[in-house]
This record gives sequence, C-alpha cells and structure tokens, in this order.
Amino acid sequence: MHALQSELLNILNQPNPHEDELRQRVLEVIFAQTRPHKMTYEDFLNSIHEDTLAEWVNGEVIMTSPASRKHQEISGLLHHIVGTFVEAGNFGVVLLPPFQMKLDYSGREPDLIFIAKQHLGRLKETYLEGPADLVVEITSPESLSRDRGDKFAEYEQAGIPEYWLIDPIRERAEFYQFDDQNRYALVLPDSSGAYHSKAIPGFWLRVDWFWRIPPILDALRELKVI
Repeated sequence: MHALQSELLNILNQPNPHEDELRQRVLEVIFAQTRPHKMTYEDFLNSIHEDTLAEWVNGEVIMTSPASRKHQEISGLLHHIVGTFVEAGNFGVVLLPPFQMKLDYSGREPDLIFIAKQHLGRLKETYLEGPADLVVEITSPESLSRDRGDKFAEYEQAGIPEYWLIDPIRERAEFYQFDDQNRYALVLPDSSGAYHSKAIPGFWLRVDWFWRIPPILDALRELKVI
C-alpha cells in the first residue's frame, strides 16, 4: 500500500487541483493499484465507479484519459442533433458515456452509440449486450491508434454496421459503412460536404459542423427536425 499512499499524497499536494479532476485521478490510482490482473466483465462492472474512465478488453482493464474541451463540444453537438433526430423519428436510442457496449472480448465505452428500435432488447441496465447499430469515436492523441486499430477491427468483427472516427486535432472525419461483404468501406461526404448515414434513416450532417460548431437550433432547422 506504500506506493498507493505515495501516489495519492502527490495528487493531493498539487496546487489548486480541480475537484472533479482530483476525484477522477484518485479513483483511477486506487483502481489501478488494487484491481486483480485479470477479471471477468461482470467483476469489472461491479468494481469500477461510474465516473472511472476505463474499458475492459480480454479480461484486462484499460484506463482512458479525460476528454478535451473540443472533444466535449463535438460530443455535445452529436448528442443534440443525432439524439433529437432519432427521438423525433422514433428510430431507437442514442446514448453517451459513461455507458458500456459489451462485445465478445471487450467492454468499450464509445463517445456515442445508436441502437435501432428493433435492437432495443440488447439494452441492459448498465450496458449494451452486443453491438450497436452506429458507433462514434472522437479521437485524442492517446486514443488515435486504438480507435483506428483495435476498435476498428473489433467493431467490424462484432457486426457494427456504421463507424465514425472524428479527429478534432487534424479536423478530419472518416465514415465507415458495411459493404456487401460486411467489411468497412470508407464513405465520403457528397459534393456539398454532407455525410449521409445508413444506420439512421434520412440522417445527414455537414462535416464542417465538427470544426465550427453551429448554433444547435440552426442545425436542427436545417435537418428539418424543428
């Protein structure tokens, strides 16, 4: 326990720590020092606090980093426009973290998941049992290789038919949809710069909205939701 105590003291001695960041860091340190080397997904769910940033992969717990302000701005945009569009059309459910998606060998926490109406039976109280119909990951320098590598392969293998990768630093968005062989194929925006989803009937967005966040009501009017 000496290493744990030392680490916690170092955190508490930081000048003017933000309460939320301090709480999150303390939780991560305690969890990292006390968790077993391997655990089942059920043990993982039971042992982590809802504010702990972590994912479960092949029995291992992977700690993740707090989101940046730009990440949060894009997440808020997606929550409002995708969530409102889905609700207005009664297409299913949109969920943001903290909420787990349990696949065969991993429990991931994407930045947004859409579950179509016909698949709502997969929803449990604290996680989604099986693949979503659409997954969005907003990348960071720490997560980029994981989002483009491990998660890309996992999501494709799990049968998630649509995957968006949004990179705020490079201002680049990639949209993947299943082709005829259930493999991800890159889908480009149209000539006007709009991307059209296949998983959510009739939904589209302007890609430059990610980099220059529009007033939410203006975007919803353009989508003819209001």
